Order: sequence, then structure tokens, then C-alpha cells
Amino acid sequence: MRIIKSSVMTSEVDAKVDIMYGLKTVLSQIEIAVARRSKDLPQIAPRLVAVSKIKPVELIVEAYNAGQRHFGENYVNELSDKASDPLILEKCKDIKWHFIGHLQTNKINKLLGSPGLFMVETVDSEKLADNLNKQWLKYRKEKERLRVMVQVNTSGEQAKSGLEPLETTKAVEHILENCPNLDFQGLMTIGQYDYDITKGPNPDYLCLIKCRQEVCEKLNLDIKDVELSMGMSSDFAHAIELGATTVRVGSTIFGARPPKNS
Repeated sequence: MRIIKSSVMTSEVDAKVDIMYGLKTVLSQIEIAVARRSKDLPQIAPRLVAVSKIKPVELIVEAYNAGQRHFGENYVNELSDKASDPLILEKCKDIKWHFIGHLQTNKINKLLGSPGLFMVETVDSEKLADNLNKQWLKYRKEKERLRVMVQVNTSGEQAKSGLEPLETTKAVEHILENCPNLDFQGLMTIGQYDYDITKGPNPDYLCLIKCRQEVCEKLNLDIKDVELSMGMSSDFAHAIELGATTVRVGSTIFGARPPKNS
């Protein structure tokens, strides 16, 4: 996959995007959502992952210069290309990449070799965990473990990846007991798109919260040590109010993406 590297080739839409304004808006909304969050929930400051899918490296550098450090990509080729881009390597030395898409076995090595890889949020099988655990030995620095999250398909949609909620605890237990090179961080879900929160709390997020509770109780884990990655541009504030510790926001920061066929 070829990534646009020249600012001359950046689309007119991207050229008009005010990254600083977008980030300030999101961070302000995060702060408000945290204030509304129940004090009974783990008081973890939410991490903002700026999803830069199909956006040029110039905008990533702009967001980095505005203080953003965590960035997310859905496709291995795109993450690898951007992470290795000379401009990113020169200007964004402390960048932290999150992989948030479906990971195929034949793309593992390419992903793990990407500079600045911080976390794989989409471990959706014990087999994938085993492969990551084995292959990470080639790329890790000293005894650094690879941070991972277990993806749960809370909406039950066939088009979405992730484990069934009932399989979550077993998968986490497998990682903890059989994957010494992986560092289990928490649970992640995409959930149903465009859920109407006027109907009440998003049931997919409530499902992920329940999964975390079961994981912690059955495996004797501290709930403060198990993160929840949920919420995107349309509902990240709602997700934080429910207890999200990581939100993945793209269009609110980088502007709308063009239609798929453009």
C-alpha cells in the first residue's frame, strides 16, 4: 500500500484540516466526560489514540507537534509504511503505534518489525496470541514484552472480528499462562456503529465491562490493571463515562475520510 509522502499531493480536504483545533476539541470533551464518570469506576486517565487511517504523514507530524503521541492504524501495510517513513522517523521519535485492525498470520512479522509499535489491540484467538508470542522474540529490545489487548465481538456481527464474550476469560488466561513475551493490557471492542445513546448506555460497551469484571474475578486480577479500549469519534465521550481507558478517534481530529470508492 502506497502512502502519500509529499505535501504537494495532500488532498485539498486534508490541507484545510485544523489538527490543533481537532485535538483541543477532543481533549476538552475527554476532560468533561471524565468529570461525569462515576467515582466507583477505576480513575484512569483515558488514553487518546488518534486514528490516522488513509491520512498523509504530514498530518500525523502536525498532530505529533501538537502533543499527540499515540496513533492507530487498521492495516498492517499502512502502519508499517507510515512507521518507517523518513519524515515520521525524523520528526516523531517518541511516536507510539497501536494496531487496531484484524491481524492475519502472514502479516505478523511485518507488523512487529514496524518502528515504534506500542500495542496490538486486536488479539482475537489463542492461535494469534501464540504466534505473536513466538515471533516477538525476533524484534523485542532486551526483555521488553509486547503489549496486547484481547478483542471481543460484543455486537455479535459476523463482519466484525473478535472473540465471543464467553470466550474472553479463557483467552486472557491462555495469554497470562502461555505467552511470556506478551503483556496483557486489557480488552477492546468496536461495537455496533451509530448506536443511539438516547436509548441508554451502549449495550456493547456494557458487555465489555462485564467481560472485564468476569476476567478479573476468575483470574484474580486487579480491575485497575485491565484497560478497556472502546469508543470512537461518534461516541468516545459516552464510552469514557462508562469506563473506557482508551478511545480511538479519527475523523474528529483528522477530518472526514473520503468515500471508499474515491
